[in-house]
Amino acid sequence: MMTAAQMRAARALLGMDQKQLAELSGVSLPTIQRMEASEGNVRGVVDTLTKVVEALERAGVQLIGDDAASVGGGRGVRLREPAPKTPPE
Repeated sequence: MMTAAQMRAARALLGMDQKQLAELSGVSLPTIQRMEASEGNVRGVVDTLTKVVEALERAGVQLIGDDAASVGGGRGVRLREPAPKTPPE
């Protein structure tokens, strides 16, 4: 599964706009826009999701799922749950 936030972050890391991702993946621009506007996990036709993920991977992004290890080299970011807030003393 890929979240909309992961998709936007992956494009940002690559310096890629939505139109470029649409062209690289063979998916329409409105579909890319709809995927990125969704809440939580991106939903859609499995073939479409696969095309987008493969295009991002070919461009150099490794999508990391919850609790999955990051393998390989390179720089990146990982979203984690924020630390619980402690009340002021």
